[in-house]
Amino acid sequence: MSVKEKVLETMREAGKPVSAGEVEKLSGLDRKEIDNAFKELKKENAIVSPVRCKWEPAN
Repeated sequence: MSVKEKVLETMREAGKPVSAGEVEKLSGLDRKEIDNAFKELKKENAIVSPVRCKWEPAN
């Protein structure tokens, strides 16, 4: 499973908008990997930000 897939899975499991720090705590992934995954997911419009600094998967 790629880092992006793991980040998206973690976000879905959380069931609420989460920050990168929360994803780090829940998934155990490295923060730099999460930041890079967020950057790529934003470009792909795979995640949206309903609240400042919090993200969730786009439906």
